Amino acid sequence: MKSIVQALCSAAALLALSGAAARAEVTVLGWPGGPEEVSLRASAEVYNKTAAADDQVKLIFFNRDNFFDKLQTDLAAGTTEFDANLTATYAVGRYAPFMDPLELPAAAHETFSDGVLKTMQFEGKQYGIPTDLSMHFMYYRSDLIAKLLSDPAWQAKYSEIAKAKLGKDLKPKDPDQWNWDDWAATALFFTKSVNSDSPTRYGTVLQMKNLLFNMMVWHSTARSFGGNWTDASGKVIVDGPGYRAGLQLYKMLYDAGTSPKDSLSYEYAEANAAFGSGQAATMLQWNAALGDLDSKEKTPAVAGKIGTVAPPAGPDGRFTHIHGLGLGINASSKHKAGALKFLNWLATPDAMLGYARSGGSPALQSALVDKIAKERPDLVKIGTFAGQYGFVMNGATSAKTLPIYELQAKQFTGYWAGTQSLDDALKAVSAGMTDLLKK
Repeated sequence: MKSIVQALCSAAALLALSGAAARAEVTVLGWPGGPEEVSLRASAEVYNKTAAADDQVKLIFFNRDNFFDKLQTDLAAGTTEFDANLTATYAVGRYAPFMDPLELPAAAHETFSDGVLKTMQFEGKQYGIPTDLSMHFMYYRSDLIAKLLSDPAWQAKYSEIAKAKLGKDLKPKDPDQWNWDDWAATALFFTKSVNSDSPTRYGTVLQMKNLLFNMMVWHSTARSFGGNWTDASGKVIVDGPGYRAGLQLYKMLYDAGTSPKDSLSYEYAEANAAFGSGQAATMLQWNAALGDLDSKEKTPAVAGKIGTVAPPAGPDGRFTHIHGLGLGINASSKHKAGALKFLNWLATPDAMLGYARSGGSPALQSALVDKIAKERPDLVKIGTFAGQYGFVMNGATSAKTLPIYELQAKQFTGYWAGTQSLDDALKAVSAGMTDLLKK
């Protein structure tokens, strides 16, 4: 009897082990929401069709709020809950102590330029496969702007509103020639509470929620007015004319009703929904939104009627914030070999073309962009705009980058909401940044 029991126990143990082996998988932590999640899901589905049973990829996603703080806490604690994880240009240095550097496959150099690969490097080592390059487009309703540029009655009304609201003599321009005054005048013209004949309810959609990513969207205004985080000596200089002009521009447009009243709770998804409904004429938004907004299935109200240009110019020029998102290896992973197989596959030209076709925004070598240009003309603009207008604020690759964005979001949202003065907001940010950058 004892031998039978032992045999049964041994068999049960073998079954349990074989079941565990069958369930073995590589867990990948991705960026939640938006086309990055959609594209990663599509890529994992393709990969899993041919991957071995113990190399199957399972995706998990945190909530966007406090994502990077939670990720750092988990990595520092030696979590084994995921094998590969998201990283970003502004966070590579923060996570590098808890990640394994990568040896890139030869195919990665066919897919990405050296400059793009460097967005995932820290102290000369590669810590991620770049999946998406993020920047901002000025989205506009091409049908409405075409009429504005050709209709004398609309043009006269536009100039009247610009004079009354901005105190400036302005005439409509092609969006690629806009400065911030031109955009403001356009937003006012297409706001029904300002112009009762406007075909849209709002002239723009502002993302004003207390969220660090909204600061990245807004920063193009401050930078184009000469604003920066620090000067050449490292001194914090946010309390200056550049930041003031950018903040006041948003405050003026919000108070004038050019953006929905609940814009103080808006981020990526809410802004897309407002613009996609056909009730706004312009929007400063991440490049990744174009795929959904120009889809007849997802947003029929605006699909086929969208133009995109780089953000408007200020006195110091034309700028767009840029950063890269990517995936790297958790140093505490129990499935490093399997995770590396997935990342090496993801870095190949065919995998990244598929990623792009699913809505992602990789910065590909020109030969690959040519293959997908008709399907994704925005990918052509990504390379052009990044080269001509891309910027990173001085000090915005430090270990304190994300806390600084969060500090700015809290204080500047307070100013936009009317709960504190501009002077108080800028003083609080200046003092907070000075303290953070000393540590």
